[in-house]
Amino acid sequence: MYPSIAWTDGCGRLGGQHGRMLRVQFPRIHEALLDAWAVLMPVECAGCGAHDRALCAPCRASLTAHPAWHTLPDGTRMVSALNYANEARQVILAFKENGRTDAAAALAAALRCALLTAASAVPDQGRFELALIPTSRRSFRRRGYDPVAMLVRRAGFRATPVLTHDRATLQQKTLDVDSRHRNLVGSLRAVAALDGRRFVVVDDVATTGATLVEASRAIRHAGGEVISAATLAHTERYFAPTPAVS
Repeated sequence: MYPSIAWTDGCGRLGGQHGRMLRVQFPRIHEALLDAWAVLMPVECAGCGAHDRALCAPCRASLTAHPAWHTLPDGTRMVSALNYANEARQVILAFKENGRTDAAAALAAALRCALLTAASAVPDQGRFELALIPTSRRSFRRRGYDPVAMLVRRAGFRATPVLTHDRATLQQKTLDVDSRHRNLVGSLRAVAALDGRRFVVVDDVATTGATLVEASRAIRHAGGEVISAATLAHTERYFAPTPAVS
């Protein structure tokens, strides 16, 4: 089930109540604190490379969540918080590939909004679990962390480890759309029988939806029910918004 949202100030707004009060009521103090921190720990913006901010104001604004529903190739409904383009894309890439875990809080706020939207559409508001796309051992060794798992934790949710890799696959970014789906078929499996359990499948970025489709197949094959999927971001090339779930 999804947790209380008392600590957050709403979808797409970064930080809790005290952080928001500081930014709104005392903007000069807030900026001065950021300037002081930049002297102690110089950084560049994860989105645009501007000096002295882990995330500059424009890049932070680009991570404001606008949850939208889409349909995956297998018919599964998916809600995504961000469009994977421009500054948002750069921040996500920096987080995933360049070790910029200092961007995790802002990205987690956006993912949280997608997860809450998915939760609100659960039939009868009953119990469900989050199933994450598992990271490969190679990727974990390279990064030192699991990006999706980190964001889900920072978003205040708990996930259930129900999926694992069943075979090696080719790099998805080198393949066309049809090849991506063929490459992943049968690559995931559930770690146990899932009869009677309901899931929202979670990933960071939906490019063509092939990974989410394969994860959903593996869960259903093990007897589980996939209610929907939720992602931090999506590519507009393959996903056009569809009507919201009532």
